[in-house]
Amino acid sequence: EYDGERNSEGERHGRGKAYLPNGDTYDGEYERGFRSGQGTYRFRNGACYIGEYLQNKKHGRGIFFYPDGSKYEGDWVNDQRHGYGEYTYANGDTYTGEWFNHNRHGQGTYVYKDTGSKYVGGWVNGNQEGEAELIHLNHRFKGKFLNGNPVGHGKYVFDIGCEQHGEYIQSEQVK
Repeated sequence: EYDGERNSEGERHGRGKAYLPNGDTYDGEYERGFRSGQGTYRFRNGACYIGEYLQNKKHGRGIFFYPDGSKYEGDWVNDQRHGYGEYTYANGDTYTGEWFNHNRHGQGTYVYKDTGSKYVGGWVNGNQEGEAELIHLNHRFKGKFLNGNPVGHGKYVFDIGCEQHGEYIQSEQVK
């Protein structure tokens, strides 16, 4: 069901509201039959996207509210979180930084709400990887990470002024 403007070919074009068979709704701009421009898409499951579209895909700037209470505000490309954005997780943690193909990728800051600790540095395909700093309330670790764990040379810096330099070595798992 569609209520809105159409072009001379009868395609949805301009502003309109659509009620989809699956229970979702879209209220926004259309171009030649496609969701294009600004719009609000409400999913039957409670999720909601408010932002830009290009040919039926989330593309440009937008905010997505997920059913679990989490939300993403930032750049979208071809229906994927891509570019720069902030994700607030259901538990209150936040990630602010670069995204690539729906994953945290590039440089970003992850803040752990419960402890106040934050990870500032590199990400690869959603995992903490590369040069980074893990900042806690009274000390911080500066070094390299791989799959979310410190690896190789690094140092702890304590607020009282002392430093501890060392190296992380992956222990062999005994089978």
